[in-house]
Amino acid sequence: MLRRYLPKSLYARVLVIVILPLFLMQSLITYVFFDRHWDLVSASLSANTAGQVALITRLFQATDDPATREKFEQDALEDMDINVRFERGGAIPEEDKRWIFALYNDTLDRQLGERLSVDYWFDTSTWPAYVEIRVQLDDGYIVFLPRRDRVFATTGPLFVLWLVGTTVLLGWIAIMFLRNQVRSILKLAVAAEAFGRGRDAPSFRPSGATEVRRAGMAFIAMRERIKRHIHQRTAMLAGVSHDLRTPLTRLKLALAMQPDSADTEALRADVLEMERMVEGYLNFARNIASGEDPETIDVGALIREIADETARAGHEINVDGASGLMVAARRDALKRAINNLVANSLKYGKHVWLSSKRVSENVEIIVDDDGPGIAPDKYDEAFKPFTRLDDGRGPDQSGVGLGLAVVRDVARSHGGEAYLARAPQGGLRAVLQLPA
Repeated sequence: MLRRYLPKSLYARVLVIVILPLFLMQSLITYVFFDRHWDLVSASLSANTAGQVALITRLFQATDDPATREKFEQDALEDMDINVRFERGGAIPEEDKRWIFALYNDTLDRQLGERLSVDYWFDTSTWPAYVEIRVQLDDGYIVFLPRRDRVFATTGPLFVLWLVGTTVLLGWIAIMFLRNQVRSILKLAVAAEAFGRGRDAPSFRPSGATEVRRAGMAFIAMRERIKRHIHQRTAMLAGVSHDLRTPLTRLKLALAMQPDSADTEALRADVLEMERMVEGYLNFARNIASGEDPETIDVGALIREIADETARAGHEINVDGASGLMVAARRDALKRAINNLVANSLKYGKHVWLSSKRVSENVEIIVDDDGPGIAPDKYDEAFKPFTRLDDGRGPDQSGVGLGLAVVRDVARSHGGEAYLARAPQGGLRAVLQLPA
């Protein structure tokens, strides 16, 4: 149950690890100091003052002679250093005036209560250097003004202030140090996120503690290995596809010189199919090797542009693009992915709907059709390269099986995702989801 209330970020967790023990240690020291030392000293001082007050009170109760009482006041000032005066006919207030530091009040109240059998009142907040104590007699009340440092150990607040000050200072030093360490980790996280979205992040330099630097160097090495792997895969695929065009061209020329027959027509169809396959491989390779920089794109304007180009090619699609939807993406790659979805829907459906909307922190580009659709258990399989779900989408359709693979690759390279669902029109819904 405690996990729900614990901080989630590394910065907050390290602060808890560092600051909490420091706070507990200082609290324990404060408790021990006040419970053992300060309380004992203050109790001793308050007990001495309470005893002097009780003694003078008994002397005043023993006589009502003004001259004798005046002599008691003079002796208290000379021998006990306590200002004493008698107020005839007065009454003490009902409520004490206590200082905010409650330990002072409790200690003095306890000592006076143990030694006096009459009502008393005290004020620990009005006078900075004195404590006022009033004791009720039958014919008036006595006012005592002992010095504050004769009643309490006045270094207590200073000690607490010192503890609080050192705790704040040490906490501030720890926070500044942790900020520098966490900043290095955040830089690594930002660089990894940027690379995952297709950005190279060349300005990243490992910094911070040794372990963080090692993680940064490992990320840079991993990034270079991934880039080499992508380059090699792309070069191989592009090279194979390009080299296949030469023999295909020779085959087309040879078939063009042959007389028309059923066999030559079949061969020409095979050559055209091979050309479409090679073109699909090249498009896939171009998507992987895209070196363009991301830019801010208006999604609504982009899908309207695609709809216009599709209309010029002889296919009308319904467009519903929300305005003001901006994404940071590689424009050519994103346009190629949307075109793949539109072409796929046009291939299997009679009507196509292209729309965009914002969902939470993402922008979704949606392509719906009214075709036969795909079984839900085949949705993930449809995104695998070179996969053709002919049973679901029509056995007479041609294709390489790279269209949806390109779409998902583009989405993930921008930090997004692509998925399929059932369209409201009864066909297939393809969603390209990108961070807003």
